[in-house]
Amino acid sequence: MRVHKLTFAALAVAASLSLTACNDGDDAAQSDPSSAPSEASSDGGSGSGGSDQGGSDEGSGKESGGNSSGGQGTTAGTGSNEGGKTDKCRTDELDITASDSTIDGDTDGTVAVTMKNGGGRDCAISGYAGVDLKTSEGDLSAKRSGEPVVPVTLKDGESVSFGISYPMNESGGSGVSVTGLVVTPPDETKSLSIEWPGGKTLPVTDGAGSPVKVGPMGSAGQGG
Repeated sequence: MRVHKLTFAALAVAASLSLTACNDGDDAAQSDPSSAPSEASSDGGSGSGGSDQGGSDEGSGKESGGNSSGGQGTTAGTGSNEGGKTDKCRTDELDITASDSTIDGDTDGTVAVTMKNGGGRDCAISGYAGVDLKTSEGDLSAKRSGEPVVPVTLKDGESVSFGISYPMNESGGSGVSVTGLVVTPPDETKSLSIEWPGGKTLPVTDGAGSPVKVGPMGSAGQGG
């Protein structure tokens, strides 16, 4: 009986060890699935990184959209600003005339050139016009008087004038004949030829420079 009892005891111990081994295997098997989700979580982290990249891309898209929106805002603003500005007066919109404005006793003659806005809109004009006298000796360009420039806005139908001063021929000689006047409005390239209303001749000079001077817009009668 002792032999049988020992055998049973040995079998019981063996069975116990076998169960323990099985349990350890089950635990290991259970630990493997738990590690698998961990790896999946790690992959998910990489996916999250991809999501971050996607989010970054999406954010970039939003930023790009924001920039695009801002660009449209800038363009709209610029358009608004441009719409708020008064465009310059064009030669074709101006009625240009000239008259003799010489005052008795003046040493120099004066011609007033008037520009009337007939363009049907307000326009801006300032600075110096281009002035050339057509003479028997060729074209003679007027020099700027150096007077300060004042911006001028002309409403439709309004006018502004500037002065041209020139030396009168009192030499007793024939001098240089003046046959016409060519005027180019400020910031324009198209000119207009009109009749010269001033003295018929200019004194012959020594070629030290043009004796004719032009004043800025608004300087009629003050060209000298």
